[in-house]
Amino acid sequence: MSKRSPSLIGYLAAFSRYELLCDGDACIIAGSEAKLKDYLAVHNPALPKRCEIKKVRFEELLRGLRAGGAYACDEDAYKRFYPQAQRAGLAVGPEDFSTPPPPGLTRPAIHLVRVQHFRLR
Repeated sequence: MSKRSPSLIGYLAAFSRYELLCDGDACIIAGSEAKLKDYLAVHNPALPKRCEIKKVRFEELLRGLRAGGAYACDEDAYKRFYPQAQRAGLAVGPEDFSTPPPPGLTRPAIHLVRVQHFRLR
């Protein structure tokens, strides 16, 4: 039996009930708790001490999408999201995570794919 629920997509960082770690207006969903902590430590060193890391399941993400929310998934989270989204009738496709980071970037890059309100087929 797998340790992860089949509906588990990833993890988010919450600073309060209404304040989440975002890239622009899209809530960041990392594929693992460790990746999210690494991202916080590198990109926002003061934040990890005052946030709660929460699991994000597909059903929760789908409710957020239908309510107009936007999410930015890393590769691992998107790989879990994509097949479940297709089964739910969302018009999503495969994504290419092989694009190199921009030249001159001085910190580790995190490749995110934005997902937001989709129409059901």
